[in-house]
Amino acid sequence: MTVTTRFAPSPTGTLHVGNLRTALHNWMFARAHGGRFLLRIDDTDRARSEERHVESIRADLAWLGLVPDGEGRQSARFDRYEARFAELVAAGRAYPAYETAQELDLKRKVLLGRGLPPVYDRAALALSDAERAAFEAEGRAPHWRFRLDHDLPIEWDDLVRGPQRFEPKTMSDPVIRRADGSWLYLFPSVVDDIDMAITHVVRGEDHVSNTATQLQMFAALGSNPPAFAHEALLVGNEGKLSKRLGSLGVDHFRQSGIEPQALVALLARIGTSDPVEPHVDPAPLIAGFDFARFGRAPARFDEAELAQLNARIVHQLGFDAVAQRLPDGVTSEAWEAIRPNLASIAEAADWWRVVEGPIEPADLSPEDRPFLAQAAETAAQIDWSADPWHALTGALKGATGRKGKALFLPLRLALTGREHGPDMARLLPLIGRDAALARLQAAR
Repeated sequence: MTVTTRFAPSPTGTLHVGNLRTALHNWMFARAHGGRFLLRIDDTDRARSEERHVESIRADLAWLGLVPDGEGRQSARFDRYEARFAELVAAGRAYPAYETAQELDLKRKVLLGRGLPPVYDRAALALSDAERAAFEAEGRAPHWRFRLDHDLPIEWDDLVRGPQRFEPKTMSDPVIRRADGSWLYLFPSVVDDIDMAITHVVRGEDHVSNTATQLQMFAALGSNPPAFAHEALLVGNEGKLSKRLGSLGVDHFRQSGIEPQALVALLARIGTSDPVEPHVDPAPLIAGFDFARFGRAPARFDEAELAQLNARIVHQLGFDAVAQRLPDGVTSEAWEAIRPNLASIAEAADWWRVVEGPIEPADLSPEDRPFLAQAAETAAQIDWSADPWHALTGALKGATGRKGKALFLPLRLALTGREHGPDMARLLPLIGRDAALARLQAAR
C-alpha cells in the first residue's frame, strides 16, 4: 500500500494558518512513509469558487515547500459524482426530501423546545408516490439525503483521538445534494477519496461527525475507508479559539518577515510534547512525525514564539539562500557580520545603512569626546589590512587605561550611532578606513 494523503481546500478565499497546518501534516505524513501528497481543489461551489484563489493556494503551498505529487479538481468530476449518486439511489441509500428550509427550521425548534436533539425525523421516507408527485407539481425540487444505517454503531480508531463511536440513530441523515442539483461536501469527498486511493485523511477535529457519516458512505459504495486523524484545532495565545487565526495567512507572515522554515518548524510540533526547534531542513521534522505524539488538547499558536523561532532560523541561513533579498552591495562577509543581530532578513537593510552611512550622530558625553579624538588619531596609524578593531582597541587601552564598556561603547556609538549591534571586529572592516576616520573625527 502506498500511503496517500490529500489536502482539499475550497477556493473561496485564501488559506489561513489552520489550513496551512493541515496541509503541512498531510505532506509530512506522506513524506515520512515514502508516499504521495495530493492537492484536491474542492470547487463544487461554483458561485463562490474563484480561480485567483486556486492560484493563491498553489503559491502558498509552494512558499512553504509543500510540492504536491498530483492535483485534481472536483469541478472536473461531476459526471463521476452523478454515476456514484445513481448507485446510492438504486440501492435505497439516497432519498429525496421536499421540506423547505423554513419547515426544517420549525422542526428543529420544536424538538429543541421539547429538550430533544434536533435530529431529522425521516418524514420524507414515508412519502407516497402521489405525495411526491404533488410536491413536484407545486414546483418543489427535492434535496437529497443519505440514509444512515441505524442497525450498527459507527466505530473507528482515530490516529489522534483514539477509539471513536457514534450511534447512527442519534444523527440526522445528511443532505448530500441541494435542490438546485449542487453537491455538498460530504459525498463528493468520499467519491474522490475512493478514486484517488487516499489511505489517510488528516483534518481538524471539527470534522469528526462528518467522518462518522462518511464511513457509511464508503461502505455503501463498496469501498474500504481510509484511516482518519482528527487534530485538535489551533487556539490563540490567550487559550481561546481566536478569530484572528482565521485571518493569518501567508501574506501576513511574509509581511511580518517570517521565513517559511520557521512556520513549518512551529506548525510541525505545536500540539505535541516535542520541543519546537529551528530546523532549516524539514528532514528531521519529517523523520519524527507521528500522530501518536499529538494530544487532544487545543494546539496553541503564539506569534511571539514564531518570531523568536524565526530569528533562530535566520541565524542559520547561508548567504546564497538570501542573497537575492539583500540590499545591493551586501557581500557574504557582510551577511555573516550582521546575521546574528537580525530577527528577520528585512532588518539587514538597516544594518547595511549603518555600514554605508551616513549615520545619525550619537549622543556622546563630554568626557568621551577627547577619547574619540585620540581614537581618530590612532585609527589613522593602525594596520587596516588584518584586524583593525582589535588593533584600535588594543592601542587605545594601552594609551588611555580604558577598558570594558568605557573603552568599547564610545567607539561603537561614534562608528555606528547605536549602543548595540553586530560584532565590531566584523563590522569595522565593512565600514572601511576612510568612513571610520570620518565618523570618529565627527564624533570628537
